[in-house]
Amino acid sequence: MSLTRLDRQYGSAIRGVWASTLGRTSRAWADLGSWREGDVRRFQRTALPALLAGQRRVASLTASYLEQLYKEVDGNGTRVDLDFGTVTGRALRDVDPEEIYQRPFKEVWTALGNDVSFDEALTRGTRRLETIAKTDLQLARTHTVREVGDDMPRFSYTVRELQGEYDCALCMIASTQRYHKRDLAPIHPGCDCLVKLVTADEDPGQVIDEERLERIHELVEEALGKSDRGGRAVDYRKIIIANEHGEIGPVLGFAGQRFTGPDDINLPT
Repeated sequence: MSLTRLDRQYGSAIRGVWASTLGRTSRAWADLGSWREGDVRRFQRTALPALLAGQRRVASLTASYLEQLYKEVDGNGTRVDLDFGTVTGRALRDVDPEEIYQRPFKEVWTALGNDVSFDEALTRGTRRLETIAKTDLQLARTHTVREVGDDMPRFSYTVRELQGEYDCALCMIASTQRYHKRDLAPIHPGCDCLVKLVTADEDPGQVIDEERLERIHELVEEALGKSDRGGRAVDYRKIIIANEHGEIGPVLGFAGQRFTGPDDINLPT
């Protein structure tokens, strides 16, 4: 697979939404000046409408992109009637967004309670906010792909295309695989890969890019200092797995990790 002109246009539009949404959210957080319990509602009154608007825009762009993609395959195409209530807001995690966006504050309070410096505590809260917001924007995309894909019978699978600001080892390995469209595309918190619906005359098999997969294994060996396809020294089956996160669904991770993000991965790209 490779990025087409349509993919790039869509990717550029999505990145614009991410930048705008994350920028407004970050400013609302930074402008608080204090991060006490009484500041939570003040932050949410500003940030939550911006976040919901960003999720809706991502969903709308994704639906339009899939419409055009399907038209290229089917000729006549199909019209998408998307219910935004199923792909944004509470629907993303089945948890009230007000509860979700208390967590950056709790991150700060917990750190302070552990005698961490205020600057470091605030940095941790800021990082937590960014990861949550990015994850919700990506969930709006993957939920839309799942909902829209149900009405597009010519599409059989989903694939991941690398186009974000980082390509962690987990996403790199996932980009060599194909997934059935009925499965929500596995993600990790903060992932921003393009999820693309594709068709095939026959099942190409789980691995669709052996050469790239081999190169990634080489990089893993360079990073870890060992390699064993037999699964004893390094269990390659556990390099990428779909863990069930209680709120956001399947999450890519190393076995034993607690849904970490790309900052925890230190592999060459």
